[in-house]
Amino acid sequence: MQRRLMITLLALATASFTAAAQSPDWKKVRIGVEGAYPPFSEVGTDGKLKGFDIDMAMALCAEMKAECTLVQQEWDGMIPALQARKFDAIIASMAITDERKKAVNFTNKYYNTPARFVGKASAPHDISPAALKGKKIGVQRGTTHDRYLTAIYKDSEIVRYAKQDEVFLDMAAGRIDATLCDSVAADLGFLKKGSGKGFGFLGTPVDDATYFGIGSGIAVRKADNDLQQKFNAAIVAVRANGAYKKIQDKYFDFDVYGKP
Repeated sequence: MQRRLMITLLALATASFTAAAQSPDWKKVRIGVEGAYPPFSEVGTDGKLKGFDIDMAMALCAEMKAECTLVQQEWDGMIPALQARKFDAIIASMAITDERKKAVNFTNKYYNTPARFVGKASAPHDISPAALKGKKIGVQRGTTHDRYLTAIYKDSEIVRYAKQDEVFLDMAAGRIDATLCDSVAADLGFLKKGSGKGFGFLGTPVDDATYFGIGSGIAVRKADNDLQQKFNAAIVAVRANGAYKKIQDKYFDFDVYGKP
């Protein structure tokens, strides 16, 4: 009887230890970031990561009183790397979509900006599928913009790239006719730079929730509901205490959060 009791106690202790190991206190959090999507995320001339996503990540970690490590990851490998536990959360301007919700859980949004087409300023501003038939449209691979173009612009030639910067470079060189991307990334990452001279927005903003979701959120693994809740509470807190506005005003002259 005593031996059985001892075995039972040991089993319970082991189960408790395992549960504790599987439920971290999140005092240390690894965050996946891209580093190639200005002004949200890029590598500065000093080799350090910077941008709105980067500053938001650090502000949220400070609010959570967590020690955070940034892990740079190419965009199209973000969710697989999260699932492989290379990091614990993704803060990389990832749109909250129903398709992605099948693989990960999202926090509430931390910003929301529409997509827009960009091309030669002298080009016709008709962005209908018929008008862009046969045109080469560059897009970052694996994004909501890629999914939208693939579904709607079936008669255009969709040219996919690993990074949005590569799309801008090819467009400036005349190798593609247009791109569809986040309006802020296009404006501050291309149009307002020397390489963007002679280019501009085409047509009106593209904001179809079926493809682009309801804003950008922080992605976590399905099992990590406690981390999701911590981030949600931190987003509310930084918006209330002025930290969010301070970061926003560093990069933008408008409300990047969008409608509540």
